[in-house]
Amino acid sequence: MVNTRMELEARAARAESKRGFLIGLPSYFYLVLFFAVPLVIVLVYSFATRTRTGATELANWNLDSWARVFDEIPRQVAFRSLWLAALTTVISLLASYPFAYWIATRSARVRAVLLILVMIPFWSNFLVRTYAMKFLMGSDGPVSLISQAMGGEPVRILFTLPAVLIGLVYGYMPFMILPLYAALERMDWSLVEAARDLYAGGWAAFRKVTLPLSMPGVVAGSVLVFIPALGAYVTPAILGGGRPPLLGDYIVGQFLTARNWPFGSALSMMVMLVMLAATIIYFRKGARTL
Repeated sequence: MVNTRMELEARAARAESKRGFLIGLPSYFYLVLFFAVPLVIVLVYSFATRTRTGATELANWNLDSWARVFDEIPRQVAFRSLWLAALTTVISLLASYPFAYWIATRSARVRAVLLILVMIPFWSNFLVRTYAMKFLMGSDGPVSLISQAMGGEPVRILFTLPAVLIGLVYGYMPFMILPLYAALERMDWSLVEAARDLYAGGWAAFRKVTLPLSMPGVVAGSVLVFIPALGAYVTPAILGGGRPPLLGDYIVGQFLTARNWPFGSALSMMVMLVMLAATIIYFRKGARTL
């Protein structure tokens, strides 16, 4: 009787697994066709050879392009991009946490309105929003005109790293606010009240109760901001003019200008490996805080 029941349960589990596989088959096909296959193509091209005419030969595989990834110029570009992505993440976190905390402590109706305001930027194209930031930062934009009207000098911030930083923070801050709000909204606030009842000050209660309980949101938001900021192309190209070059500009230049597809592919794969490693580390650290 027991064996028969176990067989029936195993058969039902296999049927459920098969049903789930069939339901997810279109998604699997989409991921394989538009993600896995292009990724394999880029990986293959990273071992190819670039001829003197700029053509790519797939016959003689080698590691020359991978070795060039660690040259001085790519290293400088990579460190500059890592530093800028990390700074974007830190600024976004410092600016988003108080706002997410404020949203989570409002009434349900006010929370709904504030969340809509946070998501409004997603209703417009990212490229259009970046060009709007370019207009605001330009020497003939509103910020510069207001500065001159108040007797100051024209604001010349466009095509600099600070302009790129402002654009990145503006573009990716909603990706930090939403996970932080989700973590804070699910938090058991009675624990904070208990800490205050035990004579913990506001800062002590935040440091020992609120912040540890909201760490999953901090981790998720940091990942969602750091990864796209590291490989950003549109914002540095429009607001920074590609000078100094960042990883996105540098990789695109290898494909379109230098016509060095093997080196561009190797750089792309290296960036993906770094992003994958950062994702694994962050999510494992976040899982331990749950």
